[in-house]
Amino acid sequence: MKIYITGLPSGYDVEHLVRLFYPMAPLTLTPPADGEDCVWASKGEDGLSVLVREQGRSRTASAPLPRDDSPEFALASLAYGLLRSWTGLRPPWGKMTGVRPVRLIHDKRAAGWTAEQIDRYFLERFDCSPEKYQMARAIADLQGPILRRGAEPRAYSLYIGIPFCPSRCSYCSFVSCNLDRDRKLVQPYVDCLCRELEAIRAQADQAGLHLQTIYIGGGTPTSLSAGQLRQLMGAVRDLFPLEGLAEYTVEAGRPDCTDAEKLAVIKEYGATRISINPQTFSDQVLANIGRRHTARDILDCYAAARAAGHTDINMDLIAGLPGDTVEGFAHSLRTAIDLDPENITVHTLTLKRASRIVMEDQEDNRYADVAAMLERCGLLAQAGYRPYYLYRQKNTLQNLENVGWCKPGREGYYNIYIMEEVQTILSAGAGGSTKLVDAGGHRMQRIFNFKYPNEYIQRFDQVLERKKGVSAFYDHDLGT
Repeated sequence: MKIYITGLPSGYDVEHLVRLFYPMAPLTLTPPADGEDCVWASKGEDGLSVLVREQGRSRTASAPLPRDDSPEFALASLAYGLLRSWTGLRPPWGKMTGVRPVRLIHDKRAAGWTAEQIDRYFLERFDCSPEKYQMARAIADLQGPILRRGAEPRAYSLYIGIPFCPSRCSYCSFVSCNLDRDRKLVQPYVDCLCRELEAIRAQADQAGLHLQTIYIGGGTPTSLSAGQLRQLMGAVRDLFPLEGLAEYTVEAGRPDCTDAEKLAVIKEYGATRISINPQTFSDQVLANIGRRHTARDILDCYAAARAAGHTDINMDLIAGLPGDTVEGFAHSLRTAIDLDPENITVHTLTLKRASRIVMEDQEDNRYADVAAMLERCGLLAQAGYRPYYLYRQKNTLQNLENVGWCKPGREGYYNIYIMEEVQTILSAGAGGSTKLVDAGGHRMQRIFNFKYPNEYIQRFDQVLERKKGVSAFYDHDLGT
């Protein structure tokens, strides 16, 4: 199935709407040949038209040019109606292709929209299912006080990236180096990272910023040795005020490189929250995605984390992994709930172009019954967890979502701040993207680090030079 769009300066919305029905369908710049499977959407002088052709059958729809709406949204809506009828599918988020539906609710409220206007916007304009919209609205209500704290003038969070893993999961598209191949880069990388943190602290002080949360992610931060973890977290403790932080998270996601010593180091150096990420509790599914550990290893790692004194633990699960089933996913949910972590985050598998799943064209993953899997998240609500943040990604199976669930009062602040874009995020490490936000969120600017660890190390002087953009951004606000 190909996508062909004509007559619009940008066909972005139409293109991604078609992919709600035909995931990964390529956009072509040349007209499809006669009889070729395609969705052909066109804006002409006289109106809008859409053709769908598949396996020798075809259907068309047309409409006049809109008077009170954008031609692109009108063409996307026309395509949506045709493809709903053609496929018999109704995407749970309707026509919505954006990744932040909760942010959209916040923005509409800030603009003075009434609850009824926002209801109509989601349910009528975008044809969202009532269940998905109600979840997004409940999350927006819950986030209100947290966002007000995050939006304090000159507040910021610090992200520190560790782009190393013991092995690469089949669904992953992040920049991450395999330890077996690139271990020699780890120590020089940590040395540079500590120097970058010094520069970040200097820039934050110069701009008058105050720190609210810290997040060390990856990759896999516990792929560092215990000594390297001490070096990094010691630098954080020496450079930044940890007292009064809303949260300090370290991802300890992989039990094949997280041991009792590293868990003790994380606790000793001030982390208040960790993440242990099973993704699944099925040994077969773990093997399918390239994990080098068992479900028993996850349980042992979790017990070791509790023994080390960690009292705020998140666990990630993924719906739609290769070889998983609805009942298998429900088993993973029940196993995680029985462990009683403070947070359980449920992701839906996303088909990322740089992942092994997509590159090897593992078709069976595209049609997993993930909607039925996510329905089992009612088990979380029954156990006392509630959804507190939500985001979506392109090419997620069945146009579904990722949701963080927590016990009351155990919300992950950094997750909310990064997703709702209410404060500056200063980012350190390879692939880091610093996001600068002025008061009120009216102006944003990004500063990018080099993507790959070896380039980050080799061109580190340029990394430090770019960081000077932090204070320059805030000088602009002050008019100096």
